[in-house]
Amino acid sequence: MKLATLKTGDRDGILVVVNRELTKAKLVPTIALTLQAALDNWSEVEHELREAYRQINESKGEFIPFDSYKVTAPLPRAYQWLDGSAYLSHVERVRKARGAEMPENLYSDPLMYQGASDNMLGACDPIEVASEAWGIDFEAEVGVITDDVEYGVSINDAGSHIKLIVLINDVSLRNLIPDELAKGFGFLHGKPASAFSPVAVTPDELGAAWENTKLHLPLTVAWNGQLFGEANAGEDMQFSFAKLIHHAAKSRKLAAGTIIGSGTVSNVDSTTGYSCIVEKRVVEIIETGVAITEFMRFGDKIRIEMLDGQGDSIFGAIEQEVKPCR
Repeated sequence: MKLATLKTGDRDGILVVVNRELTKAKLVPTIALTLQAALDNWSEVEHELREAYRQINESKGEFIPFDSYKVTAPLPRAYQWLDGSAYLSHVERVRKARGAEMPENLYSDPLMYQGASDNMLGACDPIEVASEAWGIDFEAEVGVITDDVEYGVSINDAGSHIKLIVLINDVSLRNLIPDELAKGFGFLHGKPASAFSPVAVTPDELGAAWENTKLHLPLTVAWNGQLFGEANAGEDMQFSFAKLIHHAAKSRKLAAGTIIGSGTVSNVDSTTGYSCIVEKRVVEIIETGVAITEFMRFGDKIRIEMLDGQGDSIFGAIEQEVKPCR
């Protein structure tokens, strides 16, 4: 099943069911007005949503054309947005470039930060930044959306709480981050609004590619029309999404609509390319002593997408342009 949120005059948009080919959408106001309302009552509405999905795939009933430029993030504002760092090849390269060792506990205990979730960007919304000097970077990730998760959920049970899967561009302002981290209190200005794929999909939609709560498909990243990376999202994921949920719920409940990101997708084999600029820069530092690749500038464009085995887009594409703040 594929779900999206159409832009409307209010903050939360309106929920639609989208067909498998991402060409048609069906309004479902009698089932749930918003995706958050659906997640709040998932056990009651899932069957009806799946029936609407069956109908739209069979071209039954009324529907409207689907347009990625007319949707916001599946959850335009979320109760909680937690981003992990599940790919240790990414962490190791970044730390190596600055001469730092990997703490032993990073191999068993995930990194995770709590980001801003009051203003999530649609797939085609611009990346608005005040200054190019802030070091504008994209970060291509996979994310999951949960229902209500109990305090201290086990890893074995955590996977059952994954209701939807999305792609994410977790935008970073690299030149602001060092000073923030040096204060010892984490990110704020270095992590502006993140963008999300046009649709969120249920795990069953992914078939055999969804295994052990990891998504085993390449994540394609193109910067200004040039392929930048196509790392496999499942291959070198140290911590599954079940593990990330278990970690997040160690000391708290997670409300329905919690989004948990994988962190920048990265492979040990760097020939698959990169999912963010900074990882390419640190490899350049390791290999040549200097970073060559510059960060994004106004007018630059980023495209993030994942295709299935038949070459069809699963989530639709995140397509954004960097623009100065209005």
